Amino acid sequence: MSAAPGLPVVVIGAGPIGLAAAAHLSDRGLRPLVLEAGPAAGTAVREWAHVRLFSTWGEVVDPAAEKLLSPTGWSKPDADTYPSGGDWAERYLQPLADVLGDHVRYDARVTGVSKAGRDRVVDTDRDTQPFVVHVQYADDREERILAAAVIDASGTWALAAPAGGSGLPALGERAAAERVSYRVPDLTDPAVRARYAGKRIAVIGSGASAFTALSSLAELAQSKDGTDTKAVWVLRRGISGSTFGGGEADELPARGALGLAAKAAVDNGHAEAVTGFRTETVESGAEGRLVLVAEDGRRLQAVDEVIVLTGFRPDLSFLSEVRLRLDERLQAPVELAPLIDPNQHSCGTVYPHGHRELSHPDAGVYLVGMKSYGRAPTFLAMTGYEQVRSVAAALAGDTEAADRVELVLPETGVCGGSGLFDTADASPAATEGCCAPAPVVSQPVELITVPPASASPSGGCCSS
Repeated sequence: MSAAPGLPVVVIGAGPIGLAAAAHLSDRGLRPLVLEAGPAAGTAVREWAHVRLFSTWGEVVDPAAEKLLSPTGWSKPDADTYPSGGDWAERYLQPLADVLGDHVRYDARVTGVSKAGRDRVVDTDRDTQPFVVHVQYADDREERILAAAVIDASGTWALAAPAGGSGLPALGERAAAERVSYRVPDLTDPAVRARYAGKRIAVIGSGASAFTALSSLAELAQSKDGTDTKAVWVLRRGISGSTFGGGEADELPARGALGLAAKAAVDNGHAEAVTGFRTETVESGAEGRLVLVAEDGRRLQAVDEVIVLTGFRPDLSFLSEVRLRLDERLQAPVELAPLIDPNQHSCGTVYPHGHRELSHPDAGVYLVGMKSYGRAPTFLAMTGYEQVRSVAAALAGDTEAADRVELVLPETGVCGGSGLFDTADASPAATEGCCAPAPVVSQPVELITVPPASASPSGGCCSS
């Protein structure tokens, strides 16, 4: 499909993938219009400014974006160093948005997308109608923008998954909101540090964010003001050779190091692991402390705080009037889903993919970036950059370039692709090695075995 002349291609979100999409569209002679709900480029990225990426600068700068930035005197950071989220936003995303100028609008929240004059039911002349994008601005103004195509790069950051093992909030989770967080804590902030120092903290999740939180809390426990800080690591499945990721076998060394740091936190006694624990209830206990209760009746010792890091979900509400074809499990495009399904996906790699895997029944609408992955994990920025390169080429009518693969992704070093990131309901097949031996965890981790409330100690659940 070629974009209709005269109309912009609306890009939703001024994060790394949305801005890269705009750069590629511009390079193709198309007119992008980026709509960002927040007040600056990379608004979501800025919310985790304290977290360091496990990809280097060389892997998180899009080539088309660099082409736009270079004539401005922009200096590319050292390709072999690792930016924090704050670095990424300030030294790359905001300069890129500034170069795009009037093609980026801030405080512009997309509230709906449809075909002009057609809801999702109507077939008549549907393919010839442009898209209409409904926008709500921060000053309460509303606007309807006609678009040749829509690229949704809004991500999934706004919708964190809950603590509840069923995918819904646990009973009492909302009531305990003051002591439950869904973000990696910034322990350089004095107020946040005081909140967790010397406390007993449950960390729910098994992915990169959980690893980061566990290692940060371990550092706090070793500091003068953090004595007695203790993390309880709550996993929905058992601990296996792949739980801590690929380690030294990971082709992204910093990603492998995250898992090793989490393992060290457990091995050194700063964190205790509880396995096979699917949270059903968050009870308020004495002195405002919280007690986690599992679906099988097991109860954990009371904690002061809970950090829930179980992944994110896509917000599809504003896309309700366009025709999408999404996988029923992952909420990802049906052609992409088999490549990223944590129930089946193996060996930590994802085949590079582009416009064909991302297409939908309404031609010209694309979900890209983390949004395209739905509920699946393991997304890398360079995956998104390849997606939007292909999509921009397709919209420009260059099918040959759109179909061409121009990316080789680094492997995690984990066989059974669910080992590194949060996949709440990974099947046994997904956690067993399938194409190479799983990384060896040389030292045992400390486990807490909590028996069901109605059972003897010998009936407790342990690790796999």
